[in-house]
Amino acid sequence: MTPLSPAACPTLHSDSTLALADAELAAELPRLRDCIRWVTSEFHLAGLHYGHGTASAWDEAVALTLGAVHLPWDIDPAVLDARLLPMERARVVAFARARITQRQPLAYLLGEAFFAGVAFNVDERVLIPRSPIAELIEDGFGAWFADEPPARVLDLCTGSGCIGIATALHLPTCEVTLADLSQEALAVARENITRHDVGERVRAIESDVFDGLSGQRFELIVSNPPYVDERDLATMPAEFRHEPALALGAGSDGLDIVRRMLREAREYLTDDGWLIVEVGNSDRHLEAAFPEVAFMWLEFERGGQGVFALSAAELDAHAASFE
Repeated sequence: MTPLSPAACPTLHSDSTLALADAELAAELPRLRDCIRWVTSEFHLAGLHYGHGTASAWDEAVALTLGAVHLPWDIDPAVLDARLLPMERARVVAFARARITQRQPLAYLLGEAFFAGVAFNVDERVLIPRSPIAELIEDGFGAWFADEPPARVLDLCTGSGCIGIATALHLPTCEVTLADLSQEALAVARENITRHDVGERVRAIESDVFDGLSGQRFELIVSNPPYVDERDLATMPAEFRHEPALALGAGSDGLDIVRRMLREAREYLTDDGWLIVEVGNSDRHLEAAFPEVAFMWLEFERGGQGVFALSAAELDAHAASFE
């Protein structure tokens, strides 16, 4: 099947519909294509920010409309002419209104987000999955484990559990530990463990960075921790303010948690293990803080920045710098 394209459903302005009550408006949107057209127009007019998995008003409108009526993103374009039930049209309108007036991220409205090709439960207890680390997972971390996959993986600051659970699904022989300080986040992670039936190989534990992991060793520690610096946190669009602050900010330069990881990670890695961490825009702060460390900055086909990899040996070599 061919994914939907803008050409399949042209955008029209919706000024005339704004005066209609939502119930009347929904009645004027009988087909799937009508809903997508209207939502796209409304999003253009509202000037929304897109940073949680979509890149434009069109992409977000398609995702909202299909999600609201429980259809996959790659439906046959012929379905665009399907007539929706009144309750389905009403749900599309309600979701669009909430997205615009409250600036709620779409994933929270739908209760679901996709990461590394896998659907995860999400709500305002956790960060919305969007890390470029998804590409590494889909490749089985092959750049570091070409001969055989890691036996034990730690997803540190796990949030929804998306990184660790997706890793377990792509690498069916590995055991994964999900660790987070937030009990609310761990509750969501455990929902996702159940959703994907990986409880035999994936466990979620409370841990303040490494504090709850004494005596354990991993071939791979991977993390998307809080890393937003004070300046970026203060100027973030309204959509990001729905996400838990604990999962975003990490001090004046965004490195409070990352410094702990660099200082303590070696104790929890095997001798041939690897540490992979996302620091996003705080990559410049990291290089300034540790100019003597040659961080391996990773490149991604689908975009993204600020993810580094360090081997156990490199952590050993720079141990004094991280103290």
